[in-house]
Amino acid sequence: MRYLQMGASSRLRTTLSPWMCYYCGDCSEQCPRGAEPGETMMSLRRWLTSQYDITGISAWMYRSWQNELFLMLLVALLTGIGMVAYGFKFGGGDLSVYEGEGAFLPHHFIHLFDWAMGGVIFTLLGINILRMWYFLMRGENARPVSIGAYISNAFLMPYHFLTQKRFSECSNKQPWKMHMLIVFGYTAMLVLIVFFLEYMQEGYNLAAHLFGYLASIGLVVGLVWALRGRMNKTVTFQKKSHHTDWIFTGWLLYVVLSGITQHILHRAGLPMAANIVYVAHLMGVVSFELTQVPFGKWSHLAYRPIAMYFAQMQKEAWKAGVASYNGQLPARTVAAD
Repeated sequence: MRYLQMGASSRLRTTLSPWMCYYCGDCSEQCPRGAEPGETMMSLRRWLTSQYDITGISAWMYRSWQNELFLMLLVALLTGIGMVAYGFKFGGGDLSVYEGEGAFLPHHFIHLFDWAMGGVIFTLLGINILRMWYFLMRGENARPVSIGAYISNAFLMPYHFLTQKRFSECSNKQPWKMHMLIVFGYTAMLVLIVFFLEYMQEGYNLAAHLFGYLASIGLVVGLVWALRGRMNKTVTFQKKSHHTDWIFTGWLLYVVLSGITQHILHRAGLPMAANIVYVAHLMGVVSFELTQVPFGKWSHLAYRPIAMYFAQMQKEAWKAGVASYNGQLPARTVAAD
């Protein structure tokens, strides 16, 4: 808070405190001055996201809802034009063919497209994470950490990603349950689409589709829960909403519902309608992935578990510093820690 009041941006970039806060709302409820520290931490997480991003797109999106919505609509429009152009020129060229020989958007093309898009997203997000690492582990007042410590604690990233453990420690379990539904639903659908698209798009594979149905249900329930909470404002962490909260949640819900609609039309034997909705669905997917994952609110999904990992690395660095001084650290360093 002192760094924030002083405008010490270089110091703020080197702190993990905003990521350690999962905004359960307890601090804001108990603050005798009504300062709402949880909301301040949420704002700082948005600011840190923009600091990690080397392109400046994140800061531009956070500046106004018009900027964010314009970018997402632009990417969606370009995706739609590209998909339709491919379908008529290189695909089957017939909207009435959904799967198999002559499909308008064959699964092998979508599969390659998914991997190419994933490569772009991974590169952008990877650069952001490297900047995060530099600010925290090589920036001001940083201490060296051994390679062994990095390797031995690497399990913390998937562990915190899959369990959202700090959420589960909140007195109010609603945020944890809601986020788990959304995270697991999203992750399951991502795995299915990236690795098992052929089974999802053509034929009928009971295991893959059952998994997809469960993931879709989890996503819809979690997203509707989140939207209702922000409209009703009954829970502290949902009383105040940034435009990114609405756009992110609403857009992801559109992606899920359009995917479900496309699947129903396909199974109902309406290939032309299924293809049209499929294009609309892909417009939403590509726009969401290319804007929200590396630059927007969904990037928190990556930053949070990595922050838990870096927090442990900072502890390891501190322990190494203590050992090197044989327990006799300078007073200034002890006070800082």
